[in-house]
This record gives sequence, structure tokens and C-alpha cells, in this order.
Amino acid sequence: MEYLKKILEEYKNGSKNLDEIVQELKTLPYKDLKFAKIDHHRSLRQGFPEVIFCQGKENHEIVAIMRELKQKNDIVLATRADENIANYVLSEIPESFYYKKSGIISCGEFPEPVSLNYALVISAGTADSSVAEEAMIVLKASGVRAETICDCGVAGSHRIFDHIDKIMNASAIIVVAGMDGALAGFVGGISPCPVIAVPTSIGYGASFGGVAALLSMLNSCACCVSVVNIDNGFGAACVASMIVKQSKNKA
Repeated sequence: MEYLKKILEEYKNGSKNLDEIVQELKTLPYKDLKFAKIDHHRSLRQGFPEVIFCQGKENHEIVAIMRELKQKNDIVLATRADENIANYVLSEIPESFYYKKSGIISCGEFPEPVSLNYALVISAGTADSSVAEEAMIVLKASGVRAETICDCGVAGSHRIFDHIDKIMNASAIIVVAGMDGALAGFVGGISPCPVIAVPTSIGYGASFGGVAALLSMLNSCACCVSVVNIDNGFGAACVASMIVKQSKNKA
């Protein structure tokens, strides 16, 4: 949206003529890089630019996509980047930053939060922190205020009650949990707002790489709990950001 406003303002003040503006608008829906079609229209539709999923892409492709996105967006994110990918990207785009724990690469300035409303990210254990960090970074990049509560799994559920005010005043809550995934239903039972549950692949053998937590969350009897895929902190943050942005301002 900001990019569209910018080019229209450039036409209005005469810094670009009609032909130049038309040429820029041609690439607004998407830009064809042959190996990828960059969706420049996504920020207009969803309030947040396309995010690069690094797995399966060549390093030079990631860099090319990031450079294209950066032309029209203040902040660009790439997810699921290992150290090899990160080292290559940072050598080509030195202003980038790598969050090793979550495997996210960012380039650009994070926007100021659009309101005092916030999303809350609650993680069951320290082992879930990589997925929780992914959610936090995506929330901040989408212009949403985000707060965290760490290490409050149901094995010591009393710990969460120290943060009851944060839970009661949140506009959306992301619960990140592995093992039995029980924390999502517990939070859903005391929360007045939507809860997005993220099962993680953390756990012993019978957790089946997060499938046990996924099924537990899907079977939660708390009526406000919805569930995203295993380890999908990104997807949970996208949903939470839309909820927060459309919530009545509590300030």
C-alpha cells in the first residue's frame, strides 16, 4: 500500500511522468524472474509483503527474490534459512540480519506498530523457542505489537498465572507447544481472544515429530482454539496479525 501511495504521489508532484508510472504499475501485480513470480500485490491484499521460503531454493535465487522485494518494501523476510544460506545472503546483501535460532533473514526496517493492541506468543518450553521466535519476528515485521511469555508448559501451569493480565488484554494469542500440546487448550480455556495453536516437533518417540501435539490441539475442547501446521510459527503469526489489525482499538 505504501509503495502504491508513493508512486501516485510522484505522479502528482511531477517527479515522474505518466509513462514512467504506467511502467511501474505493470510490475505491481507480480514480477516474473523466470524461476519465480514475485507477488508485489500481496501487501495490498494482506497488508504484508511476500515472504521467501528458503528450503528448496538456490542461494542465488533467494538473493534475487530478496532484492526484487526490497525495491518495493521497507522490510523483507526469508524463512527457514540454514547457516549456509544465511552466509551467502549476508555476503551479497550485507545490510541483512540473520536470526540463527529461528532461521529467519531480515532486510530493512521493521515498521512501528499500528496500534497498542498486541498479539501474545506463549511457548510451553525453551525447546519451542525457535518456532516462537519465528512467530515474533513475523508479527513485528507485519507492524503488530508482540509480547512473549516463555517456558509456561502444563508441567508447571501455575507459572502462567503471573501473566494473566497480558492474556486477558491480548487481541490474539499464539501458543507454541510440543510434547502433548496441552498448553493450547489450557490457554484457550482462560483466554477471551482467539488462540492460534502451533504444534512443534519437540518430544519423545511417541510424539511422532509433532503429530501427537497436532492431534491434541485439534481435539481441544476449548472453543476458541484454531491450529496451524507443525512448526509453522510463520503461518500462526500471519493469522494473528490480521486479527490484531482488525480488532477494536483497546487504547
